[in-house]
Amino acid sequence: MRLLQVVLDFLREDGWDFAALDNKSVLKTSYQGENGSWTCYAQTREDDQQFLFYAICPIKAPERKRPAIAEFITRANYGMVIGNFELDYSDGEIRFKSSVDVEDSELTEPMCRSAVYWAVVMMDKYLPGILQVLGGDKAPALAIEEIEADDRPDPTKS
Repeated sequence: MRLLQVVLDFLREDGWDFAALDNKSVLKTSYQGENGSWTCYAQTREDDQQFLFYAICPIKAPERKRPAIAEFITRANYGMVIGNFELDYSDGEIRFKSSVDVEDSELTEPMCRSAVYWAVVMMDKYLPGILQVLGGDKAPALAIEEIEADDRPDPTKS
């Protein structure tokens, strides 16, 4: 459980409130951004030497809006260097995932910080567009264009 210990140490030192889920390799937390609040999950996969962090959109896409939100996240993902948005077509869950593979290496707290903050910053940045597309008043391409016109600084630098 080396990876999990690094993640636990980072979250504690960074002031996150969290709880371990039943399987103990997944931690649940929450985040309050400028544009909303949502649940997050930190997961370690010790056998595969991977750390994953998910920021879960606070609203699921209704079935009739899934094609539009799929277009939105496809446009958002294009050119994204770290992490990606995902859509569960079966239930409409939208999430941002960032991950670190540390095979033949060691997970460090700066790596955790990067994965965690990229996920929450990207969810916060794109959440207004997601809500506009789900609300029906914004075309996915226009929502992305407006969001990406607003460059934000590197979220890992505090």
